[in-house]
Amino acid sequence: MAALGNRGTVTEASGFNAEDDAQKIYNAMKGAGTNEATIIEIVAHRTIAQRQKIKEAFKQSVGKELLDCLKSELTGNFEKVVVGLMMPAPVYDVYELRNAIKGAGTEETCLIDILASRSNAEIREIIAAYMKEHGKSLEDDVCGDTSGMFQRVLVSLLTAGRDESTKVDEAQAVQDAKDIYEAGEARWGTDEVKFLTVLCVRNRNHLLRVFQEYQKISGRDIEDSIKREMSGCLEDVFLAIVKCIKNKPAFFAERLYKSMKGLGTTDSVLIRIMVARAEIDMLDIKAEFLKLYGKTLHSFIKGDTSGDYRKILLELCGGEK
Repeated sequence: MAALGNRGTVTEASGFNAEDDAQKIYNAMKGAGTNEATIIEIVAHRTIAQRQKIKEAFKQSVGKELLDCLKSELTGNFEKVVVGLMMPAPVYDVYELRNAIKGAGTEETCLIDILASRSNAEIREIIAAYMKEHGKSLEDDVCGDTSGMFQRVLVSLLTAGRDESTKVDEAQAVQDAKDIYEAGEARWGTDEVKFLTVLCVRNRNHLLRVFQEYQKISGRDIEDSIKREMSGCLEDVFLAIVKCIKNKPAFFAERLYKSMKGLGTTDSVLIRIMVARAEIDMLDIKAEFLKLYGKTLHSFIKGDTSGDYRKILLELCGGEK
């Protein structure tokens, strides 16, 4: 019942007893009012695998689904965090993608955040979970809700076909950099397919080499060129892919920063990242956040949220450092 990664703030609880936890949560919700502190104490300090055991034990001893009980007892953003934490990772991603697609208008940032940052194995799990939960293909639903080149990039990402080896083909890297340059900066209008072919297919080490070559040929960072050559969702998805290739925790740190800076908070983004990355790479995201913005993620969350919602996010964030 280990954590999904080894750079998370949430790690396996020792001396774990699913039956005890289930009973404590049941008692916390029984009668008038809810003891949120107990729920935070348990849910924020167990791995996803351990939480699944708690769900089973709860169903066995209470005869009800824990998720249904939590949904009826809790409200608002606090409820969203707790409910999200109780889901296996691919199921949570599916839940988020589904909400992004089925609302009025599509929340493209959600599609981008998830599909640009997940590994091939994770994408395959998401596709299977989506089919199981909704009885339809995620690709069909994405296609029904997006269009043009943006749609084509998402479809490519959904094939989960990125080369995941570590080998760099020097000659190919130079050629790729040239192809992208000639498809963008060097001509009037942009041939986006070339960008797609290189950015969605090549492995990470190879792409890092391509980005170096691109800088040499064009005198610009690949990100600057994407900003100059493209706009809207297409620009956003290509930038997300490049940032995730360069430094995934920094990508998430930037998304968190933007969700909280300025007026108001984009809670959907804040919740999605804190829930999804808590046991994978939250330690690295915190370090990158501090490096990029000179302030701790902890202090940002503390200043931008309140109540039990703030309490559980701060637990997921881990210590103040």
